[in-house]
Amino acid sequence: MKIGYACITLGVYGIKQHSCRIKNATLERLKALIESNITTLDQTLDYNLDNDIKLFRISSGIIPFASHPMNTLRWWEIFSNSLKTLGQKAHDNGIRLSMHPGQYTVLNAIDEGVVSRAVADLRYHARLMDAMGLGPENKIILHIGGVYGDKGAATQRFIKQYRALDETIRKRLVIENDDHQYTIAEVLSIGEREGIPVVFDHLHHQVNLDNTRSEKAWIAACAKTWKAIDGPQKIHYSQQDVSKRPGAHSATIDLPQFLDFYRQLENHEVDIMLEVKDQNLSAIKCINALAWPKIKRLEKEWARYKYLVLEHSAKEYKAIRELLKDKQAYPVVVFYSLIEEAMEKPVATGSAVNTAQHIWGYFKASADLKTKQDFEKKRPKISSGGSSKEMKRFLLKLSLGQQSYLVESLYFMEVFS
Repeated sequence: MKIGYACITLGVYGIKQHSCRIKNATLERLKALIESNITTLDQTLDYNLDNDIKLFRISSGIIPFASHPMNTLRWWEIFSNSLKTLGQKAHDNGIRLSMHPGQYTVLNAIDEGVVSRAVADLRYHARLMDAMGLGPENKIILHIGGVYGDKGAATQRFIKQYRALDETIRKRLVIENDDHQYTIAEVLSIGEREGIPVVFDHLHHQVNLDNTRSEKAWIAACAKTWKAIDGPQKIHYSQQDVSKRPGAHSATIDLPQFLDFYRQLENHEVDIMLEVKDQNLSAIKCINALAWPKIKRLEKEWARYKYLVLEHSAKEYKAIRELLKDKQAYPVVVFYSLIEEAMEKPVATGSAVNTAQHIWGYFKASADLKTKQDFEKKRPKISSGGSSKEMKRFLLKLSLGQQSYLVESLYFMEVFS
């Protein structure tokens, strides 16, 4: 089983995809952005490998305005070597990649212009994956689209357009149920008829329910649409944000709830793509929950979280430190529960100052007079209830090139840019 996340990697310095407004999108600007985004993807793969993450969704924006007529760059040729190198890295390390075109890529639209743009967008996604040399197990995920007042006719339009697609697209395309229009039963019917692998989306199914079968049975039925060439069955897993509209993803994955879902799976060789606001952080959480129980996994996590937790709550900070003293235990659920409890508490001025002083301790003895004065000038701004972002930027700047341990801390996550 591989567990992964989608597009955005949080809390890692220097990893950020870039774009621009179309009015500023000169060919030279686009070329520079593409080069930067390829480097970012390379860094992301390295980070994922370091954290046992073998499933990742590439952002469609890696090539800005890729399917827009104004982008006339032959980027797949210009960056051929770099793209092939990335694909080889993924292949050699067993990383499975995917892409998911956005909501405007609608294959079954009535408007022919919308369909034409959708086909162009799918062609771009397939071209990128082909340029990387990725095998057909690396997929492009698509929803069926709209209903337009007649679901039967809309379904037939999808099938017609699917059949007309280039083979380079069809060999990668998979379809999934959505949270409003097409239930898993309806998507599965299309997939079985046309030989298209079906992704079961857990939260979409909860919101747009078809209870003629159990969730376990639907997942098993979807598994039969995946042929050997398609790779292992892939499912999407997310949890409801109870404070938002039905279908809204939660801020983080609740581990006990995830483990309940995992235990009811008949096949533990499926790949699970998490769709959650904290992205890679939840992916590592779920991977650690299912991994061989070594306390070093939690100690590695604690090194990242400790100052962020301290900033929110000294109580949970002390509790986690005590928890990790037993080197024979593996209290993974309790560990993450304490982190989540801390994160639910607002940052108090005293906690923000205390945490900043802890980190300042790494530099206090060796800092020059001006640096010490700068720290003392910034501290009262926190003490008076001001934002700690200015202080965090100051401490991050000190950490760069000196304390990689601190640069990797999630304490700085909000100021990474």
